[in-house]
Amino acid sequence: MRPSKLIIGLLVLVALTGLLSAPSAAAPGDGQSPTAQRAGAGLAGTRMFRGWAFDTCLTPDLRTMAAWRQSNFRGVAVYFGGRGRFCRKQPNLTRHWMRQVDRMGWNVLPVYVGSQSPCVLVPHKKKVRIGRDAWGQGRREGRDAVRRARALGMKQRSALYLDMEAYTMTKWQCRKPTLSFVRAWNREVRAHGFVPGFYSSLGSGIWHMERARRAGYADLPSVLWYARWNGKPRTLPIPGIPAHAWRASIHQYRGPKKERHGGRTLEIDRNLVNAPVARLR
Repeated sequence: MRPSKLIIGLLVLVALTGLLSAPSAAAPGDGQSPTAQRAGAGLAGTRMFRGWAFDTCLTPDLRTMAAWRQSNFRGVAVYFGGRGRFCRKQPNLTRHWMRQVDRMGWNVLPVYVGSQSPCVLVPHKKKVRIGRDAWGQGRREGRDAVRRARALGMKQRSALYLDMEAYTMTKWQCRKPTLSFVRAWNREVRAHGFVPGFYSSLGSGIWHMERARRAGYADLPSVLWYARWNGKPRTLPIPGIPAHAWRASIHQYRGPKKERHGGRTLEIDRNLVNAPVARLR
């Protein structure tokens, strides 16, 4: 979730105009199914949060989280795993931290920044692109996400959000492995009782998932988290997507900006949330 994605997202959105009706790629050994789980389904038993949330690269310490209770935020996103994390070291993010912020009344949105599309547009993400075995890689990283979530005290029916930065949608060689990876990650996370969510720019990943939904693919995310920095927060309906298509979503409506609350300053992105969050043991 970096500053360059607004421009990138707009460029990709323009390129996508003629792609929404094109056929999608099936994962190896797993094609379309008329009995596929409906996109956005599977939210029973989750902890839903509706309100304002922020995300910042480095998990804030507990004193900052306590001070920020003076803000209108009641949700916080944390980067809990994945080889694509920009802030790889998260010294504050521990099982104890999760328990304490929960007691303060915070709702945690766990974000996993795994392998990225072969045609990812953010330069520093190119070194963590999806390899030749997209399906297998997605499953392995899905298991890693579950393992890390459990280590932080999250229990089943917690939402885990896969972060897929903006990517080119005009090439089949990009769309096919990206969709395979995402679906495999979702399947693995869901098989362990967790709820898979998906973060991306409106102009690339979000449209890609909607396209796959229209085509009837299984193993799609239960929740979409879309980046569109227009300063006009709206969760549902997602712009350009039918209102009935997804039952929960998050809108990242503003990019990095410094804010100060309770005497503590952070650089954050702003989000409006109508979606499931972490559940703790």
